[in-house]
Amino acid sequence: MIDERETPTPPVAKKVPAERTHHGDTFVDDYEWLRDKDDPEVTAYLEAQNAFTEAHTGHLSDLRKQIFDEIKSRTKETDMSVPVRRGRYWYFARTHEGKQYSTSCRCPIAADDDWTPPKVDDGVELPGEEILLDSNVEAEGHDFFSLGALTVSDDGNWLAYSTDVVGDERYTLRIKDLRTGEVLDDVVTDTSGSAVWSADARHIFYSTVDAAWRPDTVWRHDIGAGTEDVKVFHEPDERFWVGMGTTRSDKYLVIGVGSKITSESYVLSANDPTGEFRSVAPRVDGVEYSVEHAVIGGDDYFVIVHNEVVDGQKAENFAIDIAPVDNPSDRRPLIAHDPARRVEDLDAFADYLVLSYRREALPRLAIADLRQIEGIPAESDFHEVEFEQELSTAGLGGNPEWWSPKLRIGYGSFIEPAELFELDVATGERTLLKRQPVLGGYDPADYVQSREWAVADDGTRIPLSVVRRKETDAAKPAPLLLYGYGSYEASIDPYFSVARLSMLDRGMVFVLAHIRGGGEMGRYWYENGKELSKKNTFNDFVAAGRHLVETGWTTPQQMVAEGGSAGGLLVGAVANLAPELFNGILASVPFVDALNSILDPSLPLTVIEWDEWGDPLHDPKVYEYMKTYTPYENVDAKPYPPILALTSLNDTRVLYVEAAKWVARLQENSTSDNPILLKTEMTAGHGGVSGRYKQWEEVAFELAWILQQSGALERSGD
Repeated sequence: MIDERETPTPPVAKKVPAERTHHGDTFVDDYEWLRDKDDPEVTAYLEAQNAFTEAHTGHLSDLRKQIFDEIKSRTKETDMSVPVRRGRYWYFARTHEGKQYSTSCRCPIAADDDWTPPKVDDGVELPGEEILLDSNVEAEGHDFFSLGALTVSDDGNWLAYSTDVVGDERYTLRIKDLRTGEVLDDVVTDTSGSAVWSADARHIFYSTVDAAWRPDTVWRHDIGAGTEDVKVFHEPDERFWVGMGTTRSDKYLVIGVGSKITSESYVLSANDPTGEFRSVAPRVDGVEYSVEHAVIGGDDYFVIVHNEVVDGQKAENFAIDIAPVDNPSDRRPLIAHDPARRVEDLDAFADYLVLSYRREALPRLAIADLRQIEGIPAESDFHEVEFEQELSTAGLGGNPEWWSPKLRIGYGSFIEPAELFELDVATGERTLLKRQPVLGGYDPADYVQSREWAVADDGTRIPLSVVRRKETDAAKPAPLLLYGYGSYEASIDPYFSVARLSMLDRGMVFVLAHIRGGGEMGRYWYENGKELSKKNTFNDFVAAGRHLVETGWTTPQQMVAEGGSAGGLLVGAVANLAPELFNGILASVPFVDALNSILDPSLPLTVIEWDEWGDPLHDPKVYEYMKTYTPYENVDAKPYPPILALTSLNDTRVLYVEAAKWVARLQENSTSDNPILLKTEMTAGHGGVSGRYKQWEEVAFELAWILQQSGALERSGD
């Protein structure tokens, strides 16, 4: 442990008062000057905070190495993904011991009826195997590397790929001739990372972002033509993102335009890439929809997932309609709205329709076999796929080929490593294709998962997903990590983690709090945790923590809270609401200066966030409400628990300055002696460092701190 006589003191940020006035309210911000990352004084301050953090955590270096070695020893470093068929090839990725990144490969199919993925031993090449892209080569000479698009044309001759070597999510798009290995001179910079081929492989579509990092424009690049790229779509409304893809059948190109609450889809035949995109249905404020293409009884249909008004009531949890492609307005119901079931998607294959939905905070799948149905299927024709574990995560796996005779489904839980199996819909037979390898004799029977329900102050029941080692007695207080997110209708489902084993095996309990603002319990769960109901998110998390204490799972001295990005706002708000409830708070790339960011339309992603948080710039009610909960404004003189904030200098989603300002104010105001730490990655983006070994090192750093703050080290003897 740290010698108290040598306890370091945090660097003190100078104060440069800057006034921010809105709706008659003036806030004095002493640390806004930290926003200028090109200022050497700012860089020096961040590096001084890094040094302070290292000084305070240096005694954990042996434990960090031990955890890194544990993750490494449990991971099969030289491995291969299950090949997926698309067109005339099997596509897969390889990882190699000692290399940070994967290698993308393919090999030819044996015959038209070859649907059995090839198997191979480590290090053994498949017949005709070729490397599409070696990310380790692409990453050479760069401290950061991220692969965006990696897509092959329908004829199998061309590869489009995009890379980011800074971390700011602006990608450079390149095209490779797979017949010769030549990378063309066609290079497009500053793209959003996406790429979509036309059916004839003569054109590629990509998108670019505006000054606020919003994807707003779709372009068509004509391969090798040497002409200027053609702007095919532009969205001027700053509330809307633009994305592009294809239907699973590859018959249609689709441009999707969406805000948090409104969307619109435009389609174009993939065989007519220079034609005009047409809207499937005009956008209506508050209505979201998405489009898929299905062939039923030889006829072409659009399948439309939507939340429109049906029979006088809005389909809040979404319904599904079907309509002829030549007349999308001629719609008929396919899946009715159900308040207890959140419809998420419908995927169409040549022989199946697959419904993805969630009920009781868990994802589910149901399948309709078109071979057994005459005409358009009824809702009763969809049959649920059942899974062994109650607290499980299930969804479609890699199924890029529309004609596939079987369906791949991914499955996992807290205790079951991720599995990929193939389902014969007609017989129900399941064939396991791969189970995530966990080396070192892992046995799921050594661990237990369960569901708890906390009760919020307003009486709402909050689901909690819990996992622990079997011998970690649930009747006795134990070290515990409580994780939450609770924004954007994102669902955080039970999932297996190799790294988490290093906590569980030291006697820690891990709990996911499925709080309002997320999507686990349906659309109403999201609606009641956003905008002027956002405080429900924070109150739910506090209620979850208190429930875990009151029911004997843990104590405040043993509980650590964790959240990242919008989850960082969550734990930052909770630090102000209930600092006595936790003995540690880990905030990754935390959105803690939310009000200041949402007030400034010039900042990345601000305007599109108004549908999530409200518009404090123009609405004084929203301004007043946000000011009562945003973490930075509400730091006060109180005994804060130990806090570790992690951020990245090149993050364009949550700027580093949010964490930097928050930590400066916490260090100034906290009345406890607990350390408030800031660690800034100087060459990374929103997702943190790149490369799997670097990522393991970062995870080990975080876990060592969590174990220390929870008291698990004393219990385990580390």
